[in-house]
Formats: sequence, structure tokens, C-alpha cells
Amino acid sequence: MKKFSTVLGAALILALATSCQKQNNESSKPSEQEKSPARITIGFSIDTLAIERWRRDCDVFLNTAKDLGADVIVQNSGNSVEVQNQQIAYLIKRGVKAVVIVPKDAESLGESVRLAKSKGIPVISYDRLLRNSPIDLYVTIDSQAVGTLMAQELLRRKPRGSFFCIYGPKEDFNMTLIRLGVEAEIQKSKAAITYNYWTNGWNYDLSYRKMAELLKAGQIPDAVVAGNDAVADSIIRAIGEYAPGRDIAVSGQDADIAGCQNLVAGKQAVTIYKPISELAEKSAQIAVALAQGKNVKECAGVNGSIDNGSGEIPVLWLHPTAVTAANIDEIVIKSGFHTREEVYK
Repeated sequence: MKKFSTVLGAALILALATSCQKQNNESSKPSEQEKSPARITIGFSIDTLAIERWRRDCDVFLNTAKDLGADVIVQNSGNSVEVQNQQIAYLIKRGVKAVVIVPKDAESLGESVRLAKSKGIPVISYDRLLRNSPIDLYVTIDSQAVGTLMAQELLRRKPRGSFFCIYGPKEDFNMTLIRLGVEAEIQKSKAAITYNYWTNGWNYDLSYRKMAELLKAGQIPDAVVAGNDAVADSIIRAIGEYAPGRDIAVSGQDADIAGCQNLVAGKQAVTIYKPISELAEKSAQIAVALAQGKNVKECAGVNGSIDNGSGEIPVLWLHPTAVTAANIDEIVIKSGFHTREEVYK
């Protein structure tokens, strides 16, 4: 028990460092709970808040839930499966009425999900699919379509030749779905995938080192599919150092500010914009509805299903958009996702 408290305490300290957790701290003080005892409390378990887009998701989710009269307890596991399992157990002990999970590992939270379900707590898998777990709903942006869009834009620029794929970690099931989309497009083309690499733990030093190693060995691709914009940025850095002047098309996803800046600088071919605010808003709305005792069929937006190994799971699919230097103003800036000053810094 002492070890659990130490690990949990460390994770909570990490979460406190984020703006999103700051909001949560304010909304979950005991004195406020005493003032509003009837308020619903939802648990939000996330593997990390170190990535730019997850902080955005978290902020939107918290604000939407608050507007709907719910409090949210955010737990940030700091990229640890063990800590994430412990934190989900903590949320259950706190008596949350629903749990939303962004899993570190698709396969490693099954027991925690089953524990929540045994207590009558609905579980939503957020953006990353929980595998072999009896979840109530999967809310996500179509990751296979992300892979399709990446490959299509790279092939438009490089219709033949060698493609490297430097994905995120294998335990992130979205990478499997992206890979399916990428490979389906490339199989129809005159290009070929000549190298696959999985970036363990989303460690961008690893993706940089791997790309540098390949370039130094004389393996120069025509294009690189990157797992996200941060991986793409590490690849672009390696190209600048070890293959300067080479025309290598690089893709990414999430429309992070670094990815958008690389686009307008001509260093990155494409990023994938995902309607993150809409995803977080809809997820918060559904989480509150489930916490109030409604069933998934009563929740607006559910538009498909997926077999996660435990059965057919209802899905709310949202759709991504390819962003290039030609349309970034229309898609990213006009929507307010980033400002013109940020992008064209």
C-alpha cells in the first residue's frame, strides 16, 4: 500500500504541472464538493499530458463537462501502464460515475475496465482503442483514414520510390490502424515501403536516432510516413543534419504547432488535422449522459462499431482532413485551431 501511495503521489504531482489539471484541482476541492453534493463526478485517465494535443483535448473536455454540471478528476499516468491501472482503481474508489480512458497500452487495462464495470461504472475508450476489454463506447477520429490521407498526399508528391514508415509505439492501436491505411494506398502505387520502425514510448530521440542511422548508412528514402508531428519534426531534424538538400517528403498528424510551422517552411509535406475540440466535447457530453444513467443508444453521434476482441463495441467516428501549405490558412487558421502569428512565426 505504501508503494501504491508513493507511485500515485508522483503521478498526481506530474498532473498538477499541467493547465488542464489545474482546472481539475479547482473543480474537485472538498469544499466545493460539499457545496454541490449532487454534482456528477467523472474520471479522466490519460497516459500522458506531455504531448501538445492531449493538453488541448483535456482542456476542452473539462470545460464542456463543467458547463454540463459535472466535475472531472484527471489522472495522468506519466506514460506508465502500472500507474495507469493504479489510477483507474483510485478513480473507482472515489466513486466516479463514468471513466474516460486514453490508454497507454491497448492490451493492458482489461482488469481495470472489468473492475469498473463490476461496480456499474460505464467506460469510454477515448481516441485510442482499448483491446479485449468490455468498454461501453469508443470515441475516436478514424485512424485508418489518417493513414490513407498521409499516403495519398505523399504519393501525390512522390508517386514512386522508397517509403520509410516511422510510427509511434506498437501498443498504441491507432498506429496499427494508420498502418493499414498507409499500406492499402501504397500497395496500389508504384512506390514501396522499404523500412518500418516503431518509436517506443513516443520517444522522439529514438525516432531521430533511427532516421539519422539510416541516412548515415546511405539509405535515403523518397518519403517518410511519421507517426505524428513530433516524430515528423525529429525526422526533419535528422534530414537537415545528414541529408541536407535532399527532397524527402514527410507526413505527420495532429496539426501540432511545430508541424504547421514545418508545413509553411516547406519542410513537411502534410499533417492531418483532426477535429479534437469536437471529439472532446462529444466525449464529455456522452460521459455525462452515461453517468446520469442513460445508455449508449440514447447518446447522439454513435455511428458505427468495431470488434475490440471483447465484442462489437459502439463507435463514434469523426473524420480527419489532410493539411498542406496550400490549405493551412483555410483549415487550421480559419477554424481557430492555431493563430496566423503562431503558424507563420
